[in-house]
Amino acid sequence: MNRGASSAVGADVWSRTHTHHWDDWTLDSLVGAKVASGATVSLVVPARNEAATVGDVVTRVREALVETVALLDEIVVIDSDSTDETYAVATDAGATVHRSAEIRPDLGSHPGKGEAMWKSLFVTAGELVVFMDADLLDWDTHFVPGLLGPLLTRPEVALVKGFYERPGQRGSLDGGRVTELVARPLVALLHPGLADLVQPLAGEWAVRRSLFASLPVPTGYAVELAALVDTEARLGLQAIAQVDLGTRAHRHQALHDLGGMATQILAASLARRTDADLPLDGAVLRQFVLPGLVPADRVVPTLERPPAERYLP
Repeated sequence: MNRGASSAVGADVWSRTHTHHWDDWTLDSLVGAKVASGATVSLVVPARNEAATVGDVVTRVREALVETVALLDEIVVIDSDSTDETYAVATDAGATVHRSAEIRPDLGSHPGKGEAMWKSLFVTAGELVVFMDADLLDWDTHFVPGLLGPLLTRPEVALVKGFYERPGQRGSLDGGRVTELVARPLVALLHPGLADLVQPLAGEWAVRRSLFASLPVPTGYAVELAALVDTEARLGLQAIAQVDLGTRAHRHQALHDLGGMATQILAASLARRTDADLPLDGAVLRQFVLPGLVPADRVVPTLERPPAERYLP
């Protein structure tokens, strides 16, 4: 049996035992598990120019604290070089807000979602960290307890991915273009053990701080896939779980922006499976714009931060 077939068999077993639904646990059972474990929980929302939606995300989570106050110990927004009112809107909504560039300035600053998530480890305290995107439009506050379920009830689980329907004009899985065209083929070819992850690039996920702090973190959009690949390599597939969170919608990005995201994901994946001579700090992506098919080169950052634990007390 070849490596891919063997991994697929293992993934099939994993899917039956490590796939959950958000309501598999009652709130009381999760609160009890949290109290028994003594764990603390941080919700982190990385945001860049999300003034239109970040306030609603924070407000809805805080309003739900009437029911889930014992699950979340802090709500932190990391503002990643926004040029709009993201910082002010998130602050007004009641979050603790930090500008990514101002966190540990001695370590420098880089643009990108992964950078904001890496920097969050220096300004949060939770032993469990829940990440949520700031551009959510159609979602519910059960996302938080759903993602925490496996971490609070299964000690062997270290990372939990959310998945959901993404309704659109072409059906319930509309959206996720980079997932279908880049991430899923990469998983099939290079990381087959992760094949049963429904949405490997989902922005809603949770992780034990000790694990995330020990991993290298791409500064851009490859952070989610890199965390999965590195967790499987280090701890095995049994350390990963996924939870059906129901329905999620967010604003779609322009096609040219998706090209940059795809480049970052390819770079992170290849860096973990080959000895290819990849650029350490950026790849030149040539795209063409209309009218006239004018070539436009852009440098796509591919930098990775070393494990944050190197800089933590």
